[in-house]
Amino acid sequence: MARTAKKAPSAKKAFEELSRRGPHDVLHGDLALVGLPGIVCTPRSGLGLPAVAFGHGWLQPPRRYLGLMRHLASWGIVVAAPATQRGVFASHRLFATDLRTALDVCVGVRLGDGGISVDEQRLGVAGHAMGGGCAVLAAAEDERVRAVATLAAAETRPSAFEAANRVRVPGLHVAAGNDLLAPPVANAEPIARAWGGPVQLRIVKKASHLGFAEGRHWTQLVLHGRSEYATQRVTRALLTAFFLRTLAGDRRGEALLGADVGGSSINHDHTRGDLAA
Repeated sequence: MARTAKKAPSAKKAFEELSRRGPHDVLHGDLALVGLPGIVCTPRSGLGLPAVAFGHGWLQPPRRYLGLMRHLASWGIVVAAPATQRGVFASHRLFATDLRTALDVCVGVRLGDGGISVDEQRLGVAGHAMGGGCAVLAAAEDERVRAVATLAAAETRPSAFEAANRVRVPGLHVAAGNDLLAPPVANAEPIARAWGGPVQLRIVKKASHLGFAEGRHWTQLVLHGRSEYATQRVTRALLTAFFLRTLAGDRRGEALLGADVGGSSINHDHTRGDLAA
């Protein structure tokens, strides 16, 4: 009897699955132990894992993204977030360098109790707002980077718009429809239009600039928006699907990447139906 091919999950089922915690237990630690202030989250064990360096938003501490980091780690992805350049006059150039250094740490240091290692061919960068723009800068300068994801990406100095043209790997840019600080039309859209590789821009319609950040922080008094669970849920599902697909070759979230789900809609798609490099 011929074996029936397993049917791929629908976008709705993929969203439900990938927005929930993954199968791995999660460890988290302090990057300062290896000379770079910040947080690292990993699966409890695994060799040759993918890794992502995550950049915080302007004035934001990395702990505001700990839920996202732990979520990705629960799906088998190491995530490191530098806690540098947190002042008012943050250097975008130096922060992009710190993201690359975080990848160096992931690749060069045996994490956990020695039972965790990262494959240098499976690296990505991501970030929120300023951190998103700096992730683009880092990818433009680091040939090891295989995928880039941004949340409410903001323009940087040097320009993330100009750097985007030099990035040839898949990019997923998620913007906030109600963002008054980094509106999509002036920030994420120019990055997506200039992108040198497969790219998708999504708009989370009801999200604000700080909707991607977790918990409370004094910057809510001076910046636009506040923490939003619905925004974070769709973000977790989308970034999990994207990095599993591009860094691990796991297609379980493929339907999700091609559909309008969780209050998000595809605004610009130049992926030729596939976000894999």
